[in-house]
Amino acid sequence: MVFRKPPDGGWGWVIVVVSFFTQFLCYGSPLAVGVLYLEWLDVFGEGKGKTAWVGSLANGIGLLASPVCSICVSSFGARPVAIFSGFMVAGGLMMSSFAPNIYFLYISYGIVVGLGCGLLYTATVTITCHYFDKHRGLALGLISTGSSVGLFIYAALQRELIDLYGLDGCLLIVGALSLNILACGSLMRPLESSDSPPPEKTCVDKVPEQYFVYHEKEKTVEENISILEKGYVDEKCANNAPDYKPDSILNKNVLSSINVNEKDMYKKKVVEQTNFCKQLAKRKWQLYLNYWEETMVLFKNKVFSALFVAILLFDIGGFPPSLLMEDVARSANINEDDYHMPLISIIGIMTAVGKLTLGILADFKWVNTLYLYVTTLLMTGVALFAIPFAKSYLTLAMLSGVLGFLTGNWSIFPYVTTKTVGIEKLTHAYGILMFFAGLGNSLGPPIVGWFYDWTQEYDTAFYFSGFCVLLGGFLLLLAALPCWNACTNQSSKLPPNTYSYKVASSA
Repeated sequence: MVFRKPPDGGWGWVIVVVSFFTQFLCYGSPLAVGVLYLEWLDVFGEGKGKTAWVGSLANGIGLLASPVCSICVSSFGARPVAIFSGFMVAGGLMMSSFAPNIYFLYISYGIVVGLGCGLLYTATVTITCHYFDKHRGLALGLISTGSSVGLFIYAALQRELIDLYGLDGCLLIVGALSLNILACGSLMRPLESSDSPPPEKTCVDKVPEQYFVYHEKEKTVEENISILEKGYVDEKCANNAPDYKPDSILNKNVLSSINVNEKDMYKKKVVEQTNFCKQLAKRKWQLYLNYWEETMVLFKNKVFSALFVAILLFDIGGFPPSLLMEDVARSANINEDDYHMPLISIIGIMTAVGKLTLGILADFKWVNTLYLYVTTLLMTGVALFAIPFAKSYLTLAMLSGVLGFLTGNWSIFPYVTTKTVGIEKLTHAYGILMFFAGLGNSLGPPIVGWFYDWTQEYDTAFYFSGFCVLLGGFLLLLAALPCWNACTNQSSKLPPNTYSYKVASSA
């Protein structure tokens, strides 16, 4: 398949719109799962840690399975994957309305919906990158706000639907809304070249000549056998005399020689196929070895190693508020009449603002994106430490807005990764970091919930969360200090394919 040059417009803006609504529809419910979390606590009567697994799996499984999602989109294309994933998300949400216990929700909501969201995210990003080059940053920024707007709207929508139709009715309606992903996916037209050669001709031309020779000989053998057998039968029917024996002997000799030649050709073919399989296995094994060697080289970069720890600790400590903030307010005995807007909705809208603001700041040349990212981590840690002291809706709303804005640092994380390892290793490094981000998303809410089950209050849990985020921020700050570069230059040189932050940022 031959792709044209990205048009940076035209149908590309349709792709941006449908990708925005795709992320809006698929991520709206999983990101606003905190509203459903309260209902599941009351319906199933399980502990907070066990119940929190549902939302954490829905948000983390897509990142954990990001390599599989990338392979699916590369193999089948963005449009088929988007349509198939739309069925997954809608089916998972509808199945969850019939959940008899919390373990059923782990599969239906956590894994099925989460994996569908991961596939849709990869499909929307991939198809958008195909259509944009110069305006790629703007296009990706626009579609990424779809999930934040979805969080803002779905938090209020799901609460209203629960009041009107109950938990089961809410999940059925939200699942039906997700079927609109199929319409969005059908508009993700692949960017193909219109003047590509016909597939039939190219396929025939690329077949080796030996293939035709082999099958031509095989066909000749079959025809000779049928002709000889036919002649032998006719002659036997015509004469019952014994003078047909020389012909039959001749036929047997011919058949035996033909069978010998056919066996030799078959053995030769088997040897060729065996050698081909050995070479293929050797090549694949070499690719795996190269992958692990490149991975080890990445971890020799101090900033990358610190970044991997920071993103893991940030998601363990920074993700739980978006899932548990509603329950925090209920545990603080805040009157529901004081609610002017769901706390999760505040987090969602401020996350969109944070993504756009921090993304704009990262484009300024005088802004060091790594230090900007470290600043957001340290401020997030301080805000988490302040949650136990918030005893009113106003203070919790302010902290939700601050945490939502700082969570928008996801928009600058690719910048930080590029500056750390270089553009050549971005795909490899980003895949590793996203895997650990998904691991943090999956572990964070259950850990906070277990702290509550043990202590019957959230204070210790958020002290732990704040400590995790602050630890990751300080480690990343220490690794990025210029003194490390001086020490490294005096002691030893970096491997040829490894980039320190100072060198990469000056490029």
